[in-house]
Amino acid sequence: MFPIQLNTRFALCTLLACASSVSAHADQKLLPAQSEITFVSKQMGVPVEGHFKKFDAQIAFDPAKPEASKIAFTIDIASATLGMPEADAELPKATWFNTAKFPQATFQSSAIKSLGGGKFEVTGKLAIKGNSHDAVVPVTLAQSGANTIASGAWTIKRLVYKIGENEWADTSMVADEVQVKFKLALSGVGKF
Repeated sequence: MFPIQLNTRFALCTLLACASSVSAHADQKLLPAQSEITFVSKQMGVPVEGHFKKFDAQIAFDPAKPEASKIAFTIDIASATLGMPEADAELPKATWFNTAKFPQATFQSSAIKSLGGGKFEVTGKLAIKGNSHDAVVPVTLAQSGANTIASGAWTIKRLVYKIGENEWADTSMVADEVQVKFKLALSGVGKF
């Protein structure tokens, strides 16, 4: 009888520990109104900046245990804008983002490593237009009052994701490299 009671108590304690860990992260939220995701591409050598208007994240991040943390990100691709109506009308088309078939881009973390000094390396899968590839994203965290600001930038190759197909695959017209920059305001992240 004693081993069964001990196992039951252990199981109950384990469940409670897991529940308290989940509830600690349950209050973590992205604050979209204070956040931004931009992208910079070069057209005939000239930088062109755009941004996404709609995105969301599910966060379970513990700065003290980043290796046990998870981040999932979703971007509404149809919300992309370059600030030019004629260019914005082209972005949703099949040649570029094909938003009718692929309305969202996603990022799912698989590992988070602390580099010290509020800097982290987030590894995961980035999926755009039905193409999923490994990505390593550098992230810097900074406290801003009660919130945490996560910022960073990295470069993707658009052709790997089939963004700009057919005649637009010519990199002398539109460069293959696209820099993605972000500043994300998060609530509920503990002190680090």
